[in-house]
Amino acid sequence: MNQTAVSAIASKEKATKQLSMTLESLEDGKAEDIITIDLEGKSSIGDYMVVASGRSHRHVASIADKLSKQLREAGFGRARIEGNETNDWVLVDAGSVIVHIFRPEVREFYNIEKMWLAARPEDTTEQ
Repeated sequence: MNQTAVSAIASKEKATKQLSMTLESLEDGKAEDIITIDLEGKSSIGDYMVVASGRSHRHVASIADKLSKQLREAGFGRARIEGNETNDWVLVDAGSVIVHIFRPEVREFYNIEKMWLAARPEDTTEQ
């Protein structure tokens, strides 16, 4: 096995551990309707996307803050957080795992999981 393959396997293992910890944090924080999307073959922005809901502005903020702290303490580095001014939709970018935390009505409006879970159209170009 060459060095590139070994590195890719190690990277995927790290992403899987990060995902597991993320899901555990979201569940402990009482996040609702948690959906995991595997981004392999769909995007290079990360390995996984997680979409979850919080019941209120304060709940969304609490979930995001707790997740960020736990990721940092576990050695995954400092996650970038966007949207914590209003806490309607908070994005926690932890590198391999991208987490979107919404208030329910905002999540319903944007419906991003529908876009990311949609099947990719087959390549119809002739060869």
